[in-house]
Amino acid sequence: MRQGLDDEAYNSVQHYHDHPDFTDRERLAAEYAERFAIDHTAVDDDLWSRLRTHFSDTELLELTVTIGFCVGMGRAYQVLDIARDFDVLWSKEPPATDG
Repeated sequence: MRQGLDDEAYNSVQHYHDHPDFTDRERLAAEYAERFAIDHTAVDDDLWSRLRTHFSDTELLELTVTIGFCVGMGRAYQVLDIARDFDVLWSKEPPATDG
């Protein structure tokens, strides 16, 4: 099992859906994480069906808890104005503009 991402994959994670460095499981996990973080109501039966095809119940629990923790920490960092390596839009709300 491969651990972690090299710099190329890390810098391409926003293109997970078609980047050749990601496996089908990684693409599906990224899709789940993206929906969970941006629009949790979009985590529908179709996605759950695809997730269950590739992940065990234990893996889904671990994946869900990890995603929830990361989303929560990201939001806490945003509230506390802690610097980040890159900008992430944590909701569907448009970015605030000055003026």
